[in-house]
Amino acid sequence: MKTANKVKFGLKNCHYAKATFAADGSVTYTKPVPIPGAVNLSLDAEGESDSFYADDGVYYSIAANNGYKGDLEIAIVPESFSTEIMHEEEDANGVFVENKEVEPEHFALLFEFSGDQRKIRHCLYNCTASRTGISSGTIENSKEPKTDKLTLVATSINGGYVKAKTGTNTADATYEGWFANVYMPTAKSGNSTGSKT
Repeated sequence: MKTANKVKFGLKNCHYAKATFAADGSVTYTKPVPIPGAVNLSLDAEGESDSFYADDGVYYSIAANNGYKGDLEIAIVPESFSTEIMHEEEDANGVFVENKEVEPEHFALLFEFSGDQRKIRHCLYNCTASRTGISSGTIENSKEPKTDKLTLVATSINGGYVKAKTGTNTADATYEGWFANVYMPTAKSGNSTGSKT
């Protein structure tokens, strides 16, 4: 019998997978690509809560799930992410050029936290990233690396799926293959509600 985690810590194995949306809203993903140098991930849940009052009290309450918003801090943005997702153009001389006329791509973000029993693997299905700022500083007594920060917005895909994460009872094959493809949910009855791509 597997034991559930009591705590979580750490951040590693960040990957991105470019998303392509069909006219009917279905989505396919490219093979996940590593984002090395993960430093910190901080995402806040988005969505308002609302209550309907009747009989002198709260009669019905609903909370909207509008996904997540926050920052992924990494050592440096990979060149592959800059070209494939942010659409920076690499010219004939190997120079990366930012063009205001292009829109960034949507992508899935995969990552993992460590736990006291087993690593917890996550997938956010529909992310967009804002451009990173530009900053560095002079070298003083010691060299302190500067990081890049991607501001992320994560929303749902067709079917309402926002994110997925592994749990105590996740099948071994699913767990071990988490970063090979973007996982899509499967109904417990065996009828698939999605598929790996």
